[in-house]
Amino acid sequence: MKSIPVIFILICLNLGLTSRMEAQDLGVDLPQEGTDHVYIPPLTVVIDSAMSTNAMVRFRDLGIIGKKSNLTSYKNYWTRNIGLQADVRYGTFNNFSTSTAEGQTTSMYATNVDQTVYGIGVYVKFPLQDIVDRKNQINMANAELEQARSMAEGQRDELRQEVIQQYNDVILKKRILTIKSRNFSDSKVNMDMVEKQFRNGVVTVTEYARISDIVADIEAEYEAAKTDFITSFMILEEMAGFKFN
Repeated sequence: MKSIPVIFILICLNLGLTSRMEAQDLGVDLPQEGTDHVYIPPLTVVIDSAMSTNAMVRFRDLGIIGKKSNLTSYKNYWTRNIGLQADVRYGTFNNFSTSTAEGQTTSMYATNVDQTVYGIGVYVKFPLQDIVDRKNQINMANAELEQARSMAEGQRDELRQEVIQQYNDVILKKRILTIKSRNFSDSKVNMDMVEKQFRNGVVTVTEYARISDIVADIEAEYEAAKTDFITSFMILEEMAGFKFN
């Protein structure tokens, strides 16, 4: 009979410890009664936000911009064969000239003059390789652009599927947590009744310990469901790029 108070004290300590554990939070405020107050935006809102904040989607979009620039460059590549050329020089120039009049000997003149010499002109070139290969270069640039667009669309499809899957996972874990929370609340009420009966001598120590183990298992299932929900909830927030609550 002396072992009864010891067992009773251990059970009370265990209940007190689990009560303190219930007060701990993993980042989302969840009551024991359920998760009805937890706000989860509509799926379309989450998808749109994920599309606008996802780094890989932005990377693919930048790839499209780059391929568009390449295509424009290839289309305008022929202009490098047409241009305007100008030349300006200043310095001292040695000028030499001859003059021969009828019946006279040839006269030669040499002068040094400081002057500015300039020239301007237009050049046009038609390299055969550029003419023959221009169509292939443009077709290749078009193909690269379409490839970049396809990869961007594929990235959006993949992200959309991931968000849908994660969103439904949150909804499922939310429902499971609500069930576990309700079950845990009911078990605590039953435990309170058993504890009163134990104190009044109606319930034996063995039965009391057995029921305590059942309640502990139910609480463990609740805590596991709570952790699963919070983890899934936070992952969805990260994918959306904003806090829901």
